[in-house]
Amino acid sequence: MEKIINNKSNNVIWHRATVTREKRERLNGHRSVILWFTGLSGAGKSTLAHAVEEQLHQMRCRTFVFDGDNVRHGLNSNLGFSREDRKENIRRIGEMCKLFIEAGVIALAAFISPYREDRASVRRLVSEGDFIEIYCNCSIEICERRDVKGSYARARRGEIPEFTGVSAPYEVPENPELVMDTGNTPLENCVERIVEYLRERKIIAEGLDRKLF
Repeated sequence: MEKIINNKSNNVIWHRATVTREKRERLNGHRSVILWFTGLSGAGKSTLAHAVEEQLHQMRCRTFVFDGDNVRHGLNSNLGFSREDRKENIRRIGEMCKLFIEAGVIALAAFISPYREDRASVRRLVSEGDFIEIYCNCSIEICERRDVKGSYARARRGEIPEFTGVSAPYEVPENPELVMDTGNTPLENCVERIVEYLRERKIIAEGLDRKLF
């Protein structure tokens, strides 16, 4: 009879592949990393993540965007928006991102992820330097003006409980790797800064195509 420890069978053993992350990175021609975009709803996280991915794709990088709404259609469709469900949402995404960087891929995650501890827990999943926090800094006034779904208005009427920025908190990152002024800075400038940062960190090579869009 197998023994269960912390909800895990003692027969569950990590298998180490002969094709390593380092080999996959060499094949891809760049390092793998998690780019974690955080900010209020409407701050431009998904727009920026997809624009950065498009630029990296043109540079022949291996990429994948984890988008908050898309993930909740599948992997996390059973989760709501309580504090505990938000925590579990980020935990699952962190584990997925960890697998993707083991695959040699640049993983771009666009989630409100309002709590510092939840974001820190993802950072702790991976080695130092593998998690790059990008704070999409945008005022709530601009976010509300951009809100085509009317979620902010509904939240202010009390129709959406625990809505970040209205009836639930957003904890601003204290030491993010990058702060992007997504409320006032043109998208292409934000993309260029992030790509340049990846070059500075030697995640992508200097010689790759510098053309934007």
